[in-house]
Amino acid sequence: MAATETATIKAAGAEERYFIASQRQLMWRKFRKHRMAVIAGIVLLLAYLVAFIYEFCAPYGSLTQHEGFVNAPPTRIHLIDPGGRLRAPFVYGLTGRVNLETFQREFVEDRSVIHPVRFLARGEPYRFWGVLDADRHLFDAGEGRLFLLGTDELGRDVFSRILAGSRVSLTIGLVGVLISFVLGCFLGGVSGYFGGVPDLIIQRLIEVFNSIPAIPLWMALSAVIPVNWPVLRTYFTITIILSVLNWTGVARVVRGKLLELREYEYVTAARLAGTRAGTIITAHLLPGFLSYLIVRVTLAIPGMILGETALSFLGLGIQPPAVSWGTLLQGAQNVTSIAIYPWLLTPALFVVATVLLYNFVGDGVRDAADPYAMSGKG
Repeated sequence: MAATETATIKAAGAEERYFIASQRQLMWRKFRKHRMAVIAGIVLLLAYLVAFIYEFCAPYGSLTQHEGFVNAPPTRIHLIDPGGRLRAPFVYGLTGRVNLETFQREFVEDRSVIHPVRFLARGEPYRFWGVLDADRHLFDAGEGRLFLLGTDELGRDVFSRILAGSRVSLTIGLVGVLISFVLGCFLGGVSGYFGGVPDLIIQRLIEVFNSIPAIPLWMALSAVIPVNWPVLRTYFTITIILSVLNWTGVARVVRGKLLELREYEYVTAARLAGTRAGTIITAHLLPGFLSYLIVRVTLAIPGMILGETALSFLGLGIQPPAVSWGTLLQGAQNVTSIAIYPWLLTPALFVVATVLLYNFVGDGVRDAADPYAMSGKG
């Protein structure tokens, strides 16, 4: 009997916590039940962490050229030595030779030379974020060659360059969406709340932006970027370009919602109380559909990443020697090269994986955006 009463009390307490929970708590509770979204979110957080400290995680610098190892295939990591003994991870020596039948350079393992894979060891010096001098790496092979994803046409490690490119390609989505989100909420809020002439001007401006073909606009905007600009300035310019192209959708959503919400009684009460229009929009109207905006932002980030990749792939965005996933894919434009050196296409796999992870997270956030529709209250 006591066990039944305890279970009843716990159930009543859980139900009470559900009904008194805030919207944020309800959304988080629903999101945690979406396992794929949670896993995708954790993987994305790890990806951004690696992008933040990529100099430490990469065994080589993004511009380091390995003479004699042009277009080398991925290095195999071994655990069993030639004598059949199990040992710590290691790689064999790597030598290159020309195949006299195909006249192509081939790389073979020299099993007489063993290089252990070292962790947290000193290696190639680098400047962390261009500020701190360091030489610690997460892993490397010492005097050996450790090319996890092979090398490119200049002998640069593809894996290290992918990690370096992640800093640009991943962050440009966040920064670009943040700018377009703020711009869209501001212009959409003004359009929907005030109506009249401001609404007419902003809506015509949106129609003009939406009527311009994307690729010619990209070409025109990128043409004004000087080639000799530093990487950071080019990065923010490309971010602004992408933000200008993507704020219109958010603005129209905000306008439509505000046209509906501005007629509610609590908005009228706020006006009569002398509350300023900006405060009404930001403190009373936008929070009413903030969950929907969060979903839209989550699903817009992969679009930004794809936009930067497309611009850089076409040579209209980040330019070499700066590194992004788009610039890395420029080497994959030749079908013949891909057939011979398929590892040059691996940056595309990272782009696809990132977009899929964001879509999984977006699905979880979208389901959690309506927490009161929960089938269970636990």
